[in-house]
Amino acid sequence: MKNQSSVTEFILVGLSSLPEHQMFLFVVFTFIYMAALAGNILLVLTIVTSCSLHTPMYFLLISLSLINILSITVSVPKMLHNLLEHRKTIGLLGCFAQIYLFTWTLASEVLVLAAMAFDRYIAICHPLHYTIIMTKEVCFGLIAGIWLVGVVNSAVHTGLVLQLSFCCSNVINHFYCELPPVLKLSCSDIRLNETLAFLADAVFGMGSCTITLMSYFFILRTILMLHSTESKKKAFSTCSSHLVVVSLYYSTVIYTYINPSSLPNTGALRAPNKMFSFFYTVLTPLINPLIYSLRNKDVKEALWRALRKSKVFP
Repeated sequence: MKNQSSVTEFILVGLSSLPEHQMFLFVVFTFIYMAALAGNILLVLTIVTSCSLHTPMYFLLISLSLINILSITVSVPKMLHNLLEHRKTIGLLGCFAQIYLFTWTLASEVLVLAAMAFDRYIAICHPLHYTIIMTKEVCFGLIAGIWLVGVVNSAVHTGLVLQLSFCCSNVINHFYCELPPVLKLSCSDIRLNETLAFLADAVFGMGSCTITLMSYFFILRTILMLHSTESKKKAFSTCSSHLVVVSLYYSTVIYTYINPSSLPNTGALRAPNKMFSFFYTVLTPLINPLIYSLRNKDVKEALWRALRKSKVFP
């Protein structure tokens, strides 16, 4: 670590600096965090314990839930600690750890969403070839590749951040350490960081978004060709809800990471809008189990079977 920084800790401004808002934020984010953990863990346990759900689509859902758990755990517990202790600081290494873990989950999540969309495209548009293309071996290899790509991408960006010096301001206008606002505070040359960050965001963000939207385009086209009105309504309801969440997720991520001021050689990256970050960092892990799984008839039936077996409900 060549960092010659005189800064030993950062100050996180948070979502609000008003003292009267701190306890309210603590209660709200505690509820959101516990609900997100419960929803994603329950989803994973339901899929693992139900043999009928051991298919590629649900294995991808397990991967998405694990990513969501890690994503929200990276930022929220530290924020809750700061709210409770009335201190808004984070150590230098703790900040870099947040950057590494969150960058990992961000790249992995967009890739998993693209893989899920492709899986649904094969299942709906080419049902006769689904079992040949999406075998369990292909699915596990795809998941392993996604996590590996996320690890390598995150290691590159975090390694470059470790080479920077921070000797001026240490105030981060955010509720956790994210790459763009941290780069803004560096007094080193960050052009290489900016260039690689922009290229990675363009490849992962725009590439995954294109695959996802194209998959849903062909899915919707196939749905419209169905003769049964009831089948159209059922399929369209599921795909439209998925598409809305995916679109909102990608739009907030792309707005944060890919914008004119973040282009290489145009100055420091723009500080991300905290409310947009709140959506893909905190809100998405909360609503993903509801949108992607708990609305699914097979998952609900497996969940009720598991609850009856565990005697939670008579």
